[in-house]
Amino acid sequence: MTWDEAEYLDCLHSERHGYAWVMRQHGGLTPEEAREAALERYPYQPAEAPYRGLIFHDEAWHWAMRAIHGDRYAADHPELVHPSPDYQALEWPVDEHGRTPR
Repeated sequence: MTWDEAEYLDCLHSERHGYAWVMRQHGGLTPEEAREAALERYPYQPAEAPYRGLIFHDEAWHWAMRAIHGDRYAADHPELVHPSPDYQALEWPVDEHGRTPR
């Protein structure tokens, strides 16, 4: 996928937001720790990076659950396979066109 810089940044911000929320709510991290974890999980990748945005193939919920419960979280915690209603109800950032980049 070719990313327009604004689209990429909107998606990056949105996924960081979701990841940090999960790490606070389910991982027990402080807001600062969760923000740092999100920045580490979702580093900025320059436009010329060959696989820029590949991490977006799964949503933040998945990556956070893997970080909290390990690679087998889906088998060990099947109730966590799908994002919770609270996660789905988050107020997601909106881009300059009024779209939610998720």
